[in-house]
Amino acid sequence: PVAEIARRLRVSSNAVYVWRRRWRAGGSAALVSKGPGGSVCRLDEQRQARLAHALEEGPAAHGFDEDQRWTLARVADLIARLFHVRYTLRGVSYLLHRMGFSPQVPAHRAVERDEEAIVTWRREVWPAGKR
Repeated sequence: PVAEIARRLRVSSNAVYVWRRRWRAGGSAALVSKGPGGSVCRLDEQRQARLAHALEEGPAAHGFDEDQRWTLARVADLIARLFHVRYTLRGVSYLLHRMGFSPQVPAHRAVERDEEAIVTWRREVWPAGKR
């Protein structure tokens, strides 16, 4: 029965009726997936590469001097400035996920941080202090 199929596949009864109608009209070929739904990405591969490079430069390089964090709103603004394309915040989130970026809590580090001095301190001063 339709209700049992819907329960086992965890779909609505309406979906089962649609599948059955397609199967009767076109056989198993009519049930083949048409691929992922949704609209096509408005940024091609080249633009996505430019966006990734811009994100790696950091927010300060693009006029966001308050702190060193990318927010969805800032990324949407950056996309609008670079490519004259508007994205919603959710759209930016999907785009970044598709590009391999993940949301994360930023490491709070000063912009003036001197990595070489830190490595030297860890190598020379810290071991001496441990003794």
